[in-house]
Amino acid sequence: MFQLSEEELREAVTLLQDLLRFDTTNPPGRERPATEYVARVLEEEGIEHQLIETGAERLNVIGRLRGTGAERPLMLSSHLDVVPAVEGQWTHPPFSGVEAGGCVWGRGAVDMKGMTAMGLTVLRLLQRRRASLKRDIILAAVADEEAGCAHGSLHLVKHHRDLIDAEYVINEVGGFTMEMRGRRFYPVQVGEKGIAWLRIRARGEPGHGSLPSPGSCLGILGKAMSQLASSRFPLHPTEAAGEFLEGLGATLGFPENLAMSLLRNPAVGGFILDHLVKDVDQKMSLQAMLCNTVNPTIVQAGSKINVVPAEAVLEVDGRTLPGQTASDLVAEVRDLIGGHFEIEIVKETEGSLHSSQTPLFDAIREVMAEHDPEGTVLPYLMPGFTDSCCYKEIGATCYGFYPLKLPPGLIFAKLFHGTDERIPVDSFRFGIETLFDLVIRFAGEGRD
Repeated sequence: MFQLSEEELREAVTLLQDLLRFDTTNPPGRERPATEYVARVLEEEGIEHQLIETGAERLNVIGRLRGTGAERPLMLSSHLDVVPAVEGQWTHPPFSGVEAGGCVWGRGAVDMKGMTAMGLTVLRLLQRRRASLKRDIILAAVADEEAGCAHGSLHLVKHHRDLIDAEYVINEVGGFTMEMRGRRFYPVQVGEKGIAWLRIRARGEPGHGSLPSPGSCLGILGKAMSQLASSRFPLHPTEAAGEFLEGLGATLGFPENLAMSLLRNPAVGGFILDHLVKDVDQKMSLQAMLCNTVNPTIVQAGSKINVVPAEAVLEVDGRTLPGQTASDLVAEVRDLIGGHFEIEIVKETEGSLHSSQTPLFDAIREVMAEHDPEGTVLPYLMPGFTDSCCYKEIGATCYGFYPLKLPPGLIFAKLFHGTDERIPVDSFRFGIETLFDLVIRFAGEGRD
């Protein structure tokens, strides 16, 4: 197994700290300085690269380490934009990149400048060692993932496919530690849910605010909103969900294996989920993996406090499983709240699902077994979206694999977009070493 020297580790940590000090909050983004920094590192190492501008301060960089071309490229993708952070709520300033308590702190440490620094370090190490590769290794550091990908991966897919002509893509979200019943798991993303943003309109009798209004549009919509927020839609187990539950049950043993088996059965899985899964976080995660979901997010109605409005509108963030459509979700919503609402599909994207029966996924299992023999790799379906929703359009097989062996008590989901986002230096080292070994295992010349 590959091991970083202390000098190489400190060099990588400095890379990460430098990236975290660029405020790339999106909106507005302004990724240019961070992107130019990545380009300078590639230039210093003699790695070919190209900058792609999509706006005044919006910039992407694509680096490429050439192999023999015997097989198609492997791409390591990350995004440089980050979500907002409220400085006063943090232990250390969110754009300080400070190293304290064994961690590097900053917005983007986990999502996902840490992966940029890992990928950049891996390319640098491969270049310095003159590694023999049968595949080109592409590094994509892109803009705008947090706001829909238009200035980043979507632009590359539409206008620069020749630069990202990968057979496989390694991206976020996966490869992090998940603890359950004293066992350690590493979920690897093999798919993402689709988007189905809905606008639900209720109409009622307008009137004066001083009089009772039992048929008001807000009362009608409020009841529907309560139903949507508290109910579960039918189960539609996907292949990825089945593999995840089967692997989880096999590792945990009885009685969890029986419960996981029953969860895969739509006839009884709902009962198991509703009544036997007691942990709230686990219940929410399983529900998102097995069902279409909705969350009411915006309500618009009225303009004057003493006037009962004639119309109220609810906007809903819906997410659909692979194989399900926005129209399918609308039908489930109507079954729940009734048919007397106008429902408009505002935005729709399809979910994606990639097979785990590939040479790259096999290599991920093998490398993870070497780096953490007590861990178990599980394919899983992500409820949100990443740049992979765009890369699927070039026919690439995309996996979320950002390897982080986290210490007990540090929960990945709470770091992701959370206050005090940070990455332990030991976890960062683990990620670089694991990713380096994976690239050599999968793309090294002479490897089958």
